[in-house]
Amino acid sequence: MGSFSMWHWLIVLAIVLLLFGRGKIPELMGDVAKGIKSFKKGMSDDDTAPDGTPKPADQSKTVDHRADDHK
Repeated sequence: MGSFSMWHWLIVLAIVLLLFGRGKIPELMGDVAKGIKSFKKGMSDDDTAPDGTPKPADQSKTVDHRADDHK
């Protein structure tokens, strides 16, 4: 009951082909590939500055509170 037979998958494939047609499926896969490439490019752009050098790590500022206590 939990697994599908080969006939189930063939029927699902036939329905998908009828709904989308043979030309739409490669277009959809191409769009997915473009989206993945764009995502990867966007992720790598976040790590580099506009001139191509890596961005420095955020350095947290520390405050010396002892200097404020002596006022």
